[in-house]
Amino acid sequence: MAMVKMVEDGAAPKEVQAVFDDIKATRKSDWINNFWKVLASSPATLQRIWSNVKQVMAPGAIDPLTKEMLYIAVSVTNNCEYCIHSHTAAAKAKGMTDEMFAELLAVVGLANETNRLANGYRIPVDEQFIPKLD
Repeated sequence: MAMVKMVEDGAAPKEVQAVFDDIKATRKSDWINNFWKVLASSPATLQRIWSNVKQVMAPGAIDPLTKEMLYIAVSVTNNCEYCIHSHTAAAKAKGMTDEMFAELLAVVGLANETNRLANGYRIPVDEQFIPKLD
């Protein structure tokens, strides 16, 4: 259950509806998901986060599927059920297969384990791994 009242599409204040309309247009969708409806309880937060999402998730040097898979990896590590579901759906829509998802989770699990080992042992970083800045 949400901690605040969700703002519904079509019944939102003007500034919120403008963001909702942009979300639908950008995503070529006819609905607003619960994440945005909850954030709409704070119009400034809604506008800021949507602006950040549009910028970061836009086409760039990293392809859209890889961005979604990175989002899944972080969401799994942070245990965000909502983001795991929403970004897995988005990644599948962009071509992620069940085999890719399984391999992604294997990498996430391995990285979390080895990160904890490296942190626990306080392993010094090899000089060769540190970038030489000119």
